[in-house]
Amino acid sequence: YPWGYDSDNGPDQWHKNYPTAKGHHQSPIEINNKEVHYDSSLLPWFASYDPGAAKTILNNGKTCRVVFDDSFDRSVLRGGPLPGVFRLRQLHFHWGSSDDHGSEHVVNGVRYAGELHVLHWNPKYSNYLDARRRTDGVAVLAIFLQVGETPKPEMKRILEEINAIKTKGKEAPFPNFDPSILFPKSHDYWTYHGSFTTPPCEECVTWIILREPIIVSSDQMAKLRSLSKNAENEPDHPLVDNWRPTQPRYFRMVSASF
Repeated sequence: YPWGYDSDNGPDQWHKNYPTAKGHHQSPIEINNKEVHYDSSLLPWFASYDPGAAKTILNNGKTCRVVFDDSFDRSVLRGGPLPGVFRLRQLHFHWGSSDDHGSEHVVNGVRYAGELHVLHWNPKYSNYLDARRRTDGVAVLAIFLQVGETPKPEMKRILEEINAIKTKGKEAPFPNFDPSILFPKSHDYWTYHGSFTTPPCEECVTWIILREPIIVSSDQMAKLRSLSKNAENEPDHPLVDNWRPTQPRYFRMVSASF
C-alpha cells in the first residue's frame, strides 16, 4: 500500500493498511524528564564501524538514506541496553518544512529541526526481514539535529551528495564513510522499546536516543529540503515534513543512562 506524509496517505491513515501502527509500543514518543527513570545498570554503548561498508546514498521519495554492507559483522553497535552485537544497515534523516520542527522524538516539549536514525539489526536472526519480526530484532541510534551557529563539519559529506539524488529513485555511490563521525561528544542516552516510525511500524526496536544534539546550519537543513519526493519526470514536490507525530507511551518505561 502506498503511504506517505500527506493528508490522504499520512500517519493518521497508516493504521488502515498497517494495523500495527495502532499498537501499544509505537514510536516516536515524547520524552519527559519527569517520567524518565535513571537506570544505573545501563552500560555505555560503543560503535565500531568500517568505513568500507558504506555503499550508496539514495532518495527513495521518503527520505535521504545511506546504505551499508551488512552481510557480516563489519560495522556494529554494542553495549548500552543491547543484548549483543547489532549490525549497521542504513542511516536516514527526518526533517521539517522549516527549522522549528522536523524531529520525530520530542524532549520536554522541544521538537528539533531534524533527527538522524542509524539503524542496526540483530544478527542472531537469519536476516534483516526476520529480525524485524522479533521484539529484540532492531536497534536504532537517534541523534537530534539542532540549528545553530557552529555546524558540525562532518555533515558536509552527506549534503555534498544531495545534488546527485535530487529526485525520487536516484542513487549515487557513497564509498568510505564512517557514520560515527556524526556523533555528538556526549554518549548520554535515553532508551525505551518501540517501533519503526514508518509502515509497517513493526514493534521490534530498541531505541537509543542521544541527549546531546548535533549542530547543523540553516543552509544545511535547506539542502535536505531541496530534495524532491517525486521522480525526475514528475512535478517537483519538495520532500519535507517526513516525520511521524508522537505516539502514546502507554505503560512503557523510558530509562536514562545519566
